[in-house]
Amino acid sequence: MHCFLHPADFDSIISSHPRTFTHSLPQLYSPCRAAIMASNSANRDLLSPHNNNNNNNATTISRTRLIFTYGTLKRGFYNHRLMESLISTGDASFIGECTTKESFPLVIGPYGIPFLINLLGSGHRIPGELYAVSDRGLARLDELEGIETGHYERLPVDVVSGDGQVVAVEGYFGHRSFGEELWRKNGEKGLREFGKEMAEKYVVRANRRLGSNFVDDVWKFISA
Repeated sequence: MHCFLHPADFDSIISSHPRTFTHSLPQLYSPCRAAIMASNSANRDLLSPHNNNNNNNATTISRTRLIFTYGTLKRGFYNHRLMESLISTGDASFIGECTTKESFPLVIGPYGIPFLINLLGSGHRIPGELYAVSDRGLARLDELEGIETGHYERLPVDVVSGDGQVVAVEGYFGHRSFGEELWRKNGEKGLREFGKEMAEKYVVRANRRLGSNFVDDVWKFISA
């Protein structure tokens, strides 16, 4: 089981977001409760800007969403640069590591891209990272994941913290139009985790076939 949130991490969140944690904390707390508090902070300024001294960039966030990442958005992977950008503007905050409560297929598609497939009970319980994200940050993540163009779908998923508590969050799943076929293409054998070895096969957008349509490329991959 992956560590979710140590007390030191929790203290860091408190110091970074003083307006959220203005009440006295109990002597004993569950680390997972930090994530629950984040998702329930609908009208609070949860995500104050990080590493930015320009007060003109301060963002008051009307709502936060908890987003589970399992692929290239994780720390140490190519698209984490987007998360770093969101964190720097106060539009995201790293909560901790977690694992899906249920098993899901995790497969590799064209260009080495990882897809979580919404087939509950198949595959494995998938480890990943949890972030609290503002509405503005969510829009940028949706753009990266191609929500409007049928690449991924953002769906509810339950994750489990290191202390065993279940948190309802959202994650990006391969679009339903091709997800199950992609699972079959991979012989109905899923990865346990998207790791460094798999990441070496990832092809960044600038290096993909010029003028290609991503969904078409998925279907070509499936039919090959």
